[in-house]
Amino acid sequence: MLGTIGKRDTTVRRVAGIVLVHGIGQERQSADSLEATWLPSLAGGVRSAGFGPLADSLWRDARPGAPVARMAFYGDLFRMKDQQGDDDTDLTDEQWALAEPLAREWLDRIAARGSRPADRQLAEREQDLLDTPGEVQGARAAMRPVLRSLARMRPFARFGVGFAERFLVRALRQVSLYLTDDSVRERALARVTDLIDEDTVVLLGHSLGSVVAYEAAHRLAHPLPLLVTIGSPLGIRTVVYDRLRPIPPTVPPTVRRWVNLVDPDDLVAAEPDLASGFPGPAGVLDSGYTVDNGASPHEATSYLTAIQTGRPVGEALTTP
Repeated sequence: MLGTIGKRDTTVRRVAGIVLVHGIGQERQSADSLEATWLPSLAGGVRSAGFGPLADSLWRDARPGAPVARMAFYGDLFRMKDQQGDDDTDLTDEQWALAEPLAREWLDRIAARGSRPADRQLAEREQDLLDTPGEVQGARAAMRPVLRSLARMRPFARFGVGFAERFLVRALRQVSLYLTDDSVRERALARVTDLIDEDTVVLLGHSLGSVVAYEAAHRLAHPLPLLVTIGSPLGIRTVVYDRLRPIPPTVPPTVRRWVNLVDPDDLVAAEPDLASGFPGPAGVLDSGYTVDNGASPHEATSYLTAIQTGRPVGEALTTP
């Protein structure tokens, strides 16, 4: 008996009516701590959409037969051995080479669809400066002008270039590890699929978690009534889209409805309309919605409390 202490119990397969999948930067959290944050927020969105009793069952007053919500936690896969403090390890040369076009795409999106005219105008001026010919040595050096430009934009303006670089390094490191390391990818996907069975109604992923949820949905052999992606980088061709599995990307065939939600100021969700890049049966993918998350455009809880999130979740969970 003593030899089994500390070993993961693989004999019990937890399943859930709602499966939640977190995004980047959660390596020091846990499934339990994230559920404690996400579930009241999701209940709030469901309540705002007019599903009060369902909201109660999700958070305040769970009853027998109520839908069980579970977080598929994979953040620990990004914790580096002997890592100290809050600094992530540096990027490889290949990853730095991907960082510049990703940062540039973020800047281009602000210029094209930033919610504030001042942001769009500033981004356009920064684009002109970046297009001025200059000589740089190395991929990381090429990043510096783009980072300086991004640092002048919301949400980076309050924190400066150092914050912008740390944010980008962390985001790109975790995204690139998932997309290029098969061990990380398979283990993350297993954390999701182990929670799903034929009774699962909703699969909801945020940020990088939307990529994991999307690929997990492709592996299901049974119908999934609702896939929700929030703040999703699925449409970013510079880094994500061309590395998805399977190729070419499509609407997962077992998904009956897919809702993709984007705040116009969410840099991570650089492409708001996924319809052209993810073909599938008519009426399955709804990707034209926008939400306003205020000063926290990429925050998961801001998306979860939105009526646009609560309504499809409520409809899916109350449809006979």
